[in-house]
Amino acid sequence: MYLENPKKFGMLVEQAHQVALNVLRPISRKYDKAEHEYPKELDMLASLLDGMNEGAPGSAGATSATGGGANTNTGEIKNGSNLSTALGVMEMCWGDVGLLLAMPRQGLGNAAIGAVANEEQLERFKGTWAAMAITEPNCGSDSAAIRTTAVKDGDDYILNGEKIYVTSGARADSVVVWATLDKNIGRAAIKSFVVKHGTAGMQVTRLEKKLGIKASDTAAITFTNCRVPAANLLGSPEVDVQKGFAGVMQTFDNTRPLVAAMAIGVAKASLDRTRELLKDNLSVNYSALPMQASFAEATLNRLEAEWEAARLLTLKAAWLADNKIPNSKEASMAKAKAGRVANEVTLKCVELCGALGYGEDELLEKWSRDSKILDIFEGTQQIQLLIVARRVLNKSSAELK
Repeated sequence: MYLENPKKFGMLVEQAHQVALNVLRPISRKYDKAEHEYPKELDMLASLLDGMNEGAPGSAGATSATGGGANTNTGEIKNGSNLSTALGVMEMCWGDVGLLLAMPRQGLGNAAIGAVANEEQLERFKGTWAAMAITEPNCGSDSAAIRTTAVKDGDDYILNGEKIYVTSGARADSVVVWATLDKNIGRAAIKSFVVKHGTAGMQVTRLEKKLGIKASDTAAITFTNCRVPAANLLGSPEVDVQKGFAGVMQTFDNTRPLVAAMAIGVAKASLDRTRELLKDNLSVNYSALPMQASFAEATLNRLEAEWEAARLLTLKAAWLADNKIPNSKEASMAKAKAGRVANEVTLKCVELCGALGYGEDELLEKWSRDSKILDIFEGTQQIQLLIVARRVLNKSSAELK
C-alpha cells in the first residue's frame, strides 16, 4: 500500500472537492435550518454521480463500494472502488455531511446491496435508492438482538417488527431490512431483505428531530404482516450456524470505512476554517518546539496529527477491501479513531475560535453538531473497540462481550 493518494483518482477527488465547495457549502445552512425539507438541489448532482458510477471502476458513489478485489491469479495490487469512494466521501463531507447522507442512491442500503446481492439482484435493483434499517427500540449496538421477524410463506417472507433511526427512511425507494428467520437460533438466522416503499404493511410512523445532519431525514418504520418476495432476500436463505451472520455483517466491513471517511471530511473542514480565521495569530513553522508555540498553534498541530492518523487508517481499511483482504478489524479501527477524532477536532475548533466558532455566522458550530453522529451510527465507539479486541485476541462474540 502506498501512503499517497493514487494519481488516477486525482481528477475524481478534485471534482468532489469542487462539488463540496460550490454546491454543498452554499446550501448547507439552508437545510440545517429547514429540517425534513428535501434538498432538491441534490437531484441533478445525484444524476451526475449515477453517470460517473455507470461501469466506472474508479467511481465515487456508495453503490461502487462493493469490495473490488485483487486479481487472485496474478497477485495484482488494486486501488479500486472502495478507496476511490472513501476519497470522494472525504471531500464531499468537507462540504456537508447531512447533504451527502441525503444524496439519492448513495446510501448505506445501496452499499449493502452492492456487497451482498447476487447478479440477478444487482441488475433488478439497479437505480433504486435504498436505505438501511437495522436499529430497533430494544436493539441498538447489538445487531444480533434483532427482533423483527421474517417468516417464510410460499414464495414470500412475512415481516413483522419496528425499525428506528433509518437514514433516508422516508425518502428512499426501498429499505434494506434486517430480520431474523428464527429468534431461537441467534445471529445465524439474521438476513437482510429489500422492501420497496408502498409495500402493504410497511409504514413510516415518524421523522426524528436531531442535533445534527438535519438535511438527512431519519425515520421510524413499522412492518405489520408485510409480504416481501423471497427473491428480495440478500445472500443465502440458508441458516448456517457455523458461519453466523457473516453475510449481512460483510456490509459493515465496506461501510464503516466510509463513515470514517465522513468524519475525516468534516474534521478537515473545521481545521481548514480555523486556520483561516486565526491566520493572523498562527505560525506555519511546524519545526518549532511545542513549548515555543502558542496554545492555539500547539492544539492545531496535535489535532492535525490525530487527523492524519485517522485518515491513513481509513485509507488502509478501504484498500484492504479493494484487495479482498479481510478488513473487519481495520474497518472498526478506522471507524473508532475517525469518529473520536472528528468529535474532538470540531469541538476544539469551536473553542479556539471563541464567539466566531459558536455563532451561526460560521459553519464551525454546525460541523461540531454534525460530527457527533459519526461516532455513534454504524456501531458506536465502544462496539468498535470491542470488535477490535475480538479480532486481536481471536475471541468470538460469545467469548468476549
